[in-house]
Amino acid sequence: MSEVFEGKVFIIKLYFILMVNGDLTGAFFNVLWFFFLFYLILGPQIKHRQLLMARKALMGKMGEKRNSNVITMIHRQESIGLFGIPFYRFITVEDSEQVLRAIRRTPDDQAIDLILHTPGGLVLASTQIAKAIKDHPAKTTVIVPHYSMSGGTLIALAADEIIMDPNAVLGPVDPQLMNYPAPSILNAVSKKKPEDIDDSTLILADLAEKSINQVQSFVYELLKDKIGEEKAREIAKILTEGRWTHDYPITVEVAKELGLNVKTDVPPEVYELMEMYPQPMMQRHPGVEFFPLPRKRTGNSETVNFRF
Repeated sequence: MSEVFEGKVFIIKLYFILMVNGDLTGAFFNVLWFFFLFYLILGPQIKHRQLLMARKALMGKMGEKRNSNVITMIHRQESIGLFGIPFYRFITVEDSEQVLRAIRRTPDDQAIDLILHTPGGLVLASTQIAKAIKDHPAKTTVIVPHYSMSGGTLIALAADEIIMDPNAVLGPVDPQLMNYPAPSILNAVSKKKPEDIDDSTLILADLAEKSINQVQSFVYELLKDKIGEEKAREIAKILTEGRWTHDYPITVEVAKELGLNVKTDVPPEVYELMEMYPQPMMQRHPGVEFFPLPRKRTGNSETVNFRF
């Protein structure tokens, strides 16, 4: 907390300088003013640093408990930007660079736990991360406490094991081109005569077909060693052919029906960690609140009551 100490020293020095000049009342208010500026500018930075340290400590605790290197990729999609304008975070090349660096620094004999909370993102970045996860020699686990859609699902498929909250979801991995699902582009083109389709649409359809084949082939490569070639080819087709809308929630039950290795024993540290990635505060009243009541002990057991 050196920033706080240095800030206090600065204010004290300023106070005495103003006192020497003989303006005690002015000095008092000036000190209050500078203290306010100090809190306004450095306060959020100090709180953020404390939050980072708390995350690091909890990740270390979880890693020690599970004998793994814990990596997080958490995107708060509903974040509120400057002047209340919403902006959206997704999987970027910068994310893949950082995740790949973390994986590269993990010893070959150490397991990896990757915690995902993301709406998806760039196919290139997601593919890079998925390949790095698949190539890691030790056990790899992707943990999904809430959702991991699209590119996040692609990454999850690369892991040896997927751990999901009972109510968490994955999603289809059909590519999106110019905000349109690639399978839907092909479907629309197939319903028209070639002479009724302009060149730009035909080019878009060609790209759509290629992108589906590429993602389908990659999903197959991720799964074939774990579930066999025939099942891997089936799942790859289901997830990329446009059977569902792109935001279709693949629940734990659906994932198991597909043949994926899914469990639901999410480590409790993951939920604690998610609390350390808060949404930016809004001026409006929050839409969801709950107030946990004190735990009541019944004999040797313990029950928890919640009020909504």
